[in-house]
Amino acid sequence: MVPARKPGSLRELGHDFVRKRDFYAGALMILFGLVAVLKGPSYRLGTLMHMGPGFMPTALGIILIVLGLMIAATALAPTDEDQRILPEHREWKGWGCILAGPLLFIVMGRFGLIPAAFSCVFVSALGERTSTIRGALLLAAVITAFAVGVFSYLLQVPMPLLAWR
Repeated sequence: MVPARKPGSLRELGHDFVRKRDFYAGALMILFGLVAVLKGPSYRLGTLMHMGPGFMPTALGIILIVLGLMIAATALAPTDEDQRILPEHREWKGWGCILAGPLLFIVMGRFGLIPAAFSCVFVSALGERTSTIRGALLLAAVITAFAVGVFSYLLQVPMPLLAWR
């Protein structure tokens, strides 16, 4: 005769733990942090007063690991909500638009900051279920103007505004 599992058994707790989204989100942050912590010291770390190129990646990697542990620990809390990794109704249009946005920035970057920022924001905004073409155009125009002001004039990033080749 096989003994029945108790509702609060350690095995059931572990099974429920790995089915929660917070567990996977925390594990992904820990993975990114470990990559940064392991790669950062291959550059010169320096000191707090004279930081080397490996200091920030290493420090940020440690912060990512700590945050990942905190996020994964929230998976221990009991909850009644659905904790599936993927939603029941997949939003393929939204996912496609949001993933295409940064790719368009890379492709359009050779033509300058204005076309790159505009195309990235416009296509990403179309991924919203309730978005309209007019709303996406307006959002893209405002964000592009903000990006030009911040990155070109304030931070003086050496990327041309328009570069038609």
